[in-house]
Amino acid sequence: MSLLARGVVVCAAVALTAGCSSGPVEIDAPALSGSAAADCRRLVAELPDSLAGQERRETTGDTAYSAAWGDPAIVVTCGVGEPAGYDLGASCVQVDDAGWYVPDEVLAAAAEGDEDVDVTATELNYRPRVELQLPADYRPDGFGNAIGALTQVIAREFERTGRCR
Repeated sequence: MSLLARGVVVCAAVALTAGCSSGPVEIDAPALSGSAAADCRRLVAELPDSLAGQERRETTGDTAYSAAWGDPAIVVTCGVGEPAGYDLGASCVQVDDAGWYVPDEVLAAAAEGDEDVDVTATELNYRPRVELQLPADYRPDGFGNAIGALTQVIAREFERTGRCR
């Protein structure tokens, strides 16, 4: 193969690889200050390079309090508020000392074998709260893998303040 032909093949391969990713993930994290901001910056710095088998991606926007992996993006955001639909009687997915609130409709779909639903889970036993947005593409294994890895970092970096059952 001539040098020119090799160059064309290499350029085509680079173009195809670059076209596979949709670019940086835009992050819209909450405005934080004081100890919550410092805690979230520390947490995000300690998050793993891969999550649920996906490599960490470049992000734009409020990157100090969030991170992303894979395409479609798995997004973790620190410092979120109480999740919509949560009440004191809600059940949580327990992983070690962490309690992850998952909306009832997602749990019901999973109980029926439907893993084609995106999951938004919020950890409620530690502060500040951490939210995981996991596209259905990574279910079912990606959810357990992701909350397991995140729980380790959260428990190491944050103080436990409550108990979600």
